[in-house]
Amino acid sequence: MHKSWLTVFFIVAMFISGFAQNPKWTAWETEADTLMSHEDFKKAIKLYSKIIKASGLKQKENYRTLYKRAVAYYSSGQWQPAIADMNKFIPEFPQSYQALILRALVYRELDDTNKQLTDIESAIELAGPDPQLLRWRGSLFMEKEEYQLAKKDFKQIIEIQDDPELEMNLALVHYSMQNLDSALIAVNRAIQLDGAYAPAYYYGGAFSLELEQYEQAVKFLDVALRLDAENLQALFYKGIALVELKREEEGCRCLNKVFYQGFDDAADYLKQYCYEVLK
Repeated sequence: MHKSWLTVFFIVAMFISGFAQNPKWTAWETEADTLMSHEDFKKAIKLYSKIIKASGLKQKENYRTLYKRAVAYYSSGQWQPAIADMNKFIPEFPQSYQALILRALVYRELDDTNKQLTDIESAIELAGPDPQLLRWRGSLFMEKEEYQLAKKDFKQIIEIQDDPELEMNLALVHYSMQNLDSALIAVNRAIQLDGAYAPAYYYGGAFSLELEQYEQAVKFLDVALRLDAENLQALFYKGIALVELKREEEGCRCLNKVFYQGFDDAADYLKQYCYEVLK
């Protein structure tokens, strides 16, 4: 988990009302918080559990420790106990969108797209159109192949703040909807935002290749390979584009290189275009 999220979760916990002053519980909680700050999650969980058992969760104020224990469970990779704690906490504090985000993060670790989406949509309803949450929801819509909804989220974020990764997400949505021209427009916007953003050149080459714009594909892929010389897929696409441009010798060298590095997809092209060239 990003430390920024952990910080947010703990700040929220501090604003949940504390215990009816029980010195022993307060001391345990302070010690547990210190253990959390040192990432000693096992001992922190033990102390939080001790407080929860002593308090019996008889008052809403006691749920602060339950929330903190859920963060500790999540931080230590104990997904089911974290969910169990959040399932108790959220009904008591239904306006806490941070708790929904925490549970969604656990569901992300469990690869449960539907439950992630449910919690993130509820968090957006409570928190408003936060760019980070919209980006997360958009990526979940992409996983579910709900491309129109994903496009709507990504475009909404762009109106607030733009970046090359976001434009590439939009490009992939357009591609999935068979809108290749729109995909290339988003690719070019990504490059305008960051001229060294390698994925934009790679996908620009792939999209151009599919549109049979071979000269443009080679231009994109040349830059992609300058930025990442080990990108075999980019070299493969470049080989195809060069062969289609009747530059067989150059193209076949690219295809031959990727084939001998284990890229089996190049075999058919080598047989079809390069047997005579490479003899």
